[in-house]
Amino acid sequence: MSNATGSASNPAPTTILIVEDDPMMQLGLEQSLTSQPDLEVVGRADDGYLAVEEAKKLKPDIVVMDIGLPRLDGIAATEQIKKAMPDIRIVMLTSHTTENEVIAALSSGADAYCVKGTSVERLLVAIDAAREGASYLDPTVARLVMDHLKSPVNEADAAAIAQLSQRELEVLKLMVEGRSNPEIASELYLSPNTVKTHVRGIMNKLAVDDRVQAAVVALRAGLV
Repeated sequence: MSNATGSASNPAPTTILIVEDDPMMQLGLEQSLTSQPDLEVVGRADDGYLAVEEAKKLKPDIVVMDIGLPRLDGIAATEQIKKAMPDIRIVMLTSHTTENEVIAALSSGADAYCVKGTSVERLLVAIDAAREGASYLDPTVARLVMDHLKSPVNEADAAAIAQLSQRELEVLKLMVEGRSNPEIASELYLSPNTVKTHVRGIMNKLAVDDRVQAAVVALRAGLV
């Protein structure tokens, strides 16, 4: 979806729209993201209505979105953007961490959820996950989300989990904790590519589309 010309050896950068009403935070984000050679900040917005307008006009690959915005909050803006342009990936970056806010943001279509104060490296991991079509949850909210979704053991989910190898079970347990692929690789002494292969295998065996759905199956099966 990137709009610049590129080649296999020099691909077009991932385009990003920053939605943040704090001018200093907005500036800091822009500086951090533009320092990455494969990222390009193409626009900024400081309220939800402008976010929707800019997303429609610029068609960025990724929107980095705050929740507490003037006029229209980030959750409502995310829902409108996703409805109009479902291919745009949205990374929430916010100080809001209550259960209702996190669940509402994910339900509105957010692809990743980061908490303000996180390291630039973790934000880049979230952006990378979103860019690859995966989901990402900040470890500080992952357990909250999983606890919300947890339900009694489901026999069908337990049967699906039984298909996984021992290594896939180890990877899945770390996914439930909200760990990124690089973090899982480090924990299990695996290469990032091997982890990607395991994650793909897990999703195929569980018949799910993303990491959050895989984690839900694990919880319903009583894996953790």
